[in-house]
Amino acid sequence: MTAAASATGTVVLLHGLARTPRSMEPLARVLRGAGYGAVNIGYPSTRAPVERLVDTVLAPRVAALAGAAGEPLHFVTHSMGGVLLRDLVRRHRPAGLGRAVMLAPPNRGSELVDRLAWLAPFRWVNGPAGAQLGTAVDSLVNRLGPVDFELGVIAGTRALNPLYAALIPGANDGKVAVERTRVEGMSDFLEVARSHTFLMRAPEVQRQVLAFLRDGRFDVDPVHAGAAR
Repeated sequence: MTAAASATGTVVLLHGLARTPRSMEPLARVLRGAGYGAVNIGYPSTRAPVERLVDTVLAPRVAALAGAAGEPLHFVTHSMGGVLLRDLVRRHRPAGLGRAVMLAPPNRGSELVDRLAWLAPFRWVNGPAGAQLGTAVDSLVNRLGPVDFELGVIAGTRALNPLYAALIPGANDGKVAVERTRVEGMSDFLEVARSHTFLMRAPEVQRQVLAFLRDGRFDVDPVHAGAAR
């Protein structure tokens, strides 16, 4: 059995922008209950650009885990945590990289950032990393390129804030458009009627995370994006 096919290993959880590891702890408990080792990593998401967060916090922690585990190292991320993972793999690819699930990732940016990043309150709340999540062709997210590992993406379609939702074209979760969660190279894609903020707490999302880590695909008739979309 290859590392990618194994249902064992350690899962690294990465929270989103302006959140803490507490937001991922319910999902971490589900993963531990399924037999995975779950490491819920915190990072100061609003204090530095994505690259510095990866270099100073994420890469050293992940390198230590990869060196100690000897088993597949999987990832489950929420929102901006997915962008950190893509940058990590691009510049500090961990040994034994397994599968990953991204929940509501701004893989192609967010129009919300385009509209609000110029406002001082936005910059104060979200910091320099938040400003990197725009949709421009030369934005960080659009320079990271395709993924080359097994990845499942889950996008939400329900918005709690109608004002934010109105700023985002098409179906969205109040923070990120469904279409902008997609990334070239992903293995599977799924839409669920949940909001951005609490996506990781939804029982059906937790079940699909376990399914993808186990099988490399979601356990439903998924809304397939196609590898090249």
